[in-house]
Amino acid sequence: MSRPSQRTFEQRLADGVVVGAEGYVFELERRGYIKAGPYVPEVILDEPGALRQLHREFLRAGADVMVALTYYAHREKLEDVGRGGDLEQMNRQAVRIANEIAREGGALVAGNICNTWSYDPADPEASGAVVRAQYEEQLGWAVEEGVDFVIAETYDHVGEALIGLDVCKQLGLPALVTFASVQPEMTYDGYDYVEACRILADNGATVVGLNCSRGPETMLPLLERIRAAVEIPVAAQPVPYRTSPATPAFESLESGDGRRMFPIELESFQCTRFEMAGFARRARDIGVGYIGICCGAGPHHVRAMAEALGRETPASRYSPAIELHPVLGAARGEDGEAIMGGWTS
Repeated sequence: MSRPSQRTFEQRLADGVVVGAEGYVFELERRGYIKAGPYVPEVILDEPGALRQLHREFLRAGADVMVALTYYAHREKLEDVGRGGDLEQMNRQAVRIANEIAREGGALVAGNICNTWSYDPADPEASGAVVRAQYEEQLGWAVEEGVDFVIAETYDHVGEALIGLDVCKQLGLPALVTFASVQPEMTYDGYDYVEACRILADNGATVVGLNCSRGPETMLPLLERIRAAVEIPVAAQPVPYRTSPATPAFESLESGDGRRMFPIELESFQCTRFEMAGFARRARDIGVGYIGICCGAGPHHVRAMAEALGRETPASRYSPAIELHPVLGAARGEDGEAIMGGWTS
């Protein structure tokens, strides 16, 4: 099947920053279409209209890429929830829906693979064979349905990431490969995150970087080091949560009384749209070429980030005009700008 987009992923990257948008699983869970815990995207078959709507909202908000919702749609995860028999249908339909909505706005379509929980660095050969088989079937269907490139993401092990990259290369697919950076300094198989990205770049990845786990403040320092270490484009897809040096990954965020907030009590740590817009500008300024967002994202975050990068999106028609608010519009600063809590429009 021919490429869904008339311009390749590499051409888009050469033209300037590519805006990504993920977080499908968390957002669809909030909307009542995915079960927290297993996070298997049953919505693809059970409520495809809900998935179409979220794709469309991200597209209108400025995303340049529609990512097929095949995260955790691999064999072992589906078998965990008793849906192993739906594996092929679920993967094919996810790519078809992504293509359908991408055509509405000229977006790229990305196939998607991720950490499998099958990889064991103590037994890389046997466990790697299991991982490879899952990727080969998922991406084989994606190629048949039509994708522009693959996002291979949320890796904790360099060994597993290399398997994903190798399958992409065998299928002739450009690969954006990102690590989750859950631990402060190193992957679970003992590589500094900067070195991990360098290894993937040296092995033929089109883009390398980080996704998930870290919020803007704890991802940016790592991104600067990665940008200095590799010659290929760098990707950044943080979670929209306020992580800190004490808790660099959102999986470790706790309440004041020590209760774990991940994954479904994170609202008090949520970044505003303005914080994510600030991240987008800072990432662009250090040379990041693929700027997106991960678990916890909403379309309002994506729109603010796209606008911060100088885009006017279809959803920009409805961007805030606080100066027209009947109460807040009357509260003006000395320079005449409307004021809302410290943010000026």
